[in-house]
Amino acid sequence: MARFPGVRAVMIDGTERPIARPQEAETQKLNFSGKKKRHTRKHLAAVSPNKRVLVLSKAREGKLHDQRFQGEEELAPFIPDAIPLQVDLGFQGLQNEVVNVQIPHKKPRGGELTEVQKAENRPLSGQRVLCEHAFAGVKRYRAVADIYRNRVTDFDDHLMLTATGLWNFYLIAA
Repeated sequence: MARFPGVRAVMIDGTERPIARPQEAETQKLNFSGKKKRHTRKHLAAVSPNKRVLVLSKAREGKLHDQRFQGEEELAPFIPDAIPLQVDLGFQGLQNEVVNVQIPHKKPRGGELTEVQKAENRPLSGQRVLCEHAFAGVKRYRAVADIYRNRVTDFDDHLMLTATGLWNFYLIAA
């Protein structure tokens, strides 16, 4: 609780950043994101309801799924059990590992959600959209939104961390 003073909920989500197409075939396979249909690097972030980025992971290959990425980085276990953790369906299975997780209902295969389930999902998505707004705020700094072409090792992590720090500073100053 000392690391998260005044935080009443935490949202974890991933964001992808486009990169230049790698020359090596193996690197191309790792970084090609089928979701975005381009070569990307991915970050996971823990965001508070006031859109402040609390934790930012190192960049990984864009092909990596959110739940596997979270399992390898272990962001969720560092969040105290008293703080509710809100995630999207990309983190299906996290409720088995961590307590106090709020995850929406998944549509059954070949079926539909009931009206009660839809009504329960609506407030969750309204709260989780603040995480997407935080990512949009960080990506206002175009260096992290445009195609990253620099070849310096780990510089993309420093760039994302700097943009996140500027976004958090903007939130404090505004």
